[in-house]
Amino acid sequence: MNTDTLILVRHLTRLYGPIKAVDGLSFELHRGEVLGFLGPNGAGKSTTMQMITGNLAPTTGEVAIAGIDLLETPREAKAHLGYLPEQPPVYRELTVDEYLRYCARLNRLPGREVATAVKRAKGRCGLTNVGTRLIGNLSKGFQQRVGIAQAIIHSPAVVVLDEPTVGLDPVQIREIRHLIKELGEEHGVILSTHILPEVQATCDRVQIIHHGQLVLSDTIDGLARRMESNSVTVALRHPPALAELSALPSVVEVTALEDGRFRLHHAVEASPAEALVERSVAAGWGLYELIPERMSLEDIFVHITTQEASA
Repeated sequence: MNTDTLILVRHLTRLYGPIKAVDGLSFELHRGEVLGFLGPNGAGKSTTMQMITGNLAPTTGEVAIAGIDLLETPREAKAHLGYLPEQPPVYRELTVDEYLRYCARLNRLPGREVATAVKRAKGRCGLTNVGTRLIGNLSKGFQQRVGIAQAIIHSPAVVVLDEPTVGLDPVQIREIRHLIKELGEEHGVILSTHILPEVQATCDRVQIIHHGQLVLSDTIDGLARRMESNSVTVALRHPPALAELSALPSVVEVTALEDGRFRLHHAVEASPAEALVERSVAAGWGLYELIPERMSLEDIFVHITTQEASA
């Protein structure tokens, strides 16, 4: 296995009776990468997170963390893993320092390294000035930071974050996103979320899971290309027959809207706009509106999951 491959998942399946919550899932996570893991409710995201963190046994398949088989040698594999579940596993009655020292010992750090590890984790998570405060008295945003600090206290190769910004205000969300980007520079990070702008703001690569299967895997740059305009809407005072619009260069489909408007679908690399303007002037179509359309990540997400659901 490539030494930069921090997680290797092959043919991962989880059955609950006759129901396949996860169905033959395969993917990799590389060093220095933030992987966004998306899917609608019930798609199998949380089940997958639980399996790759060793909290749930798969029915079939394999998971390797930093080249170590999670099923055969779970303790050794988990030593390379940090995990923040959707509900941070913090003890509200402890101070931040007490809790992080406890987490360091749970991760079997030698006693002489605990203080340094706690200081480092607090610094990275913006907790330096709240070490003596009770966790229960901190804001939700700071409690999330404590949750992330416990996940990185032992400097793991892989950090798995499940919905880390749920319930936070916009300022807290921005701070957590910045922290995730920083973590991705030294670790491999899996970010499970249903907040689509979060993926665009923090991730290098995106995967969409639906009905337990991987239906999309692409880089953020690749998604940006998918989001490029591949249709235009036009408004014509004297519209021609659909066949004439369909005959324009690079047009692959024409949809009639209302009030003399049409949607022209075309190849991404070739817009028909220039030819449309020239033809409209020559034929007197009375073009008075031309709007390129651009897909959002939400459009892609809905299109893929709806398409898969109806397939």
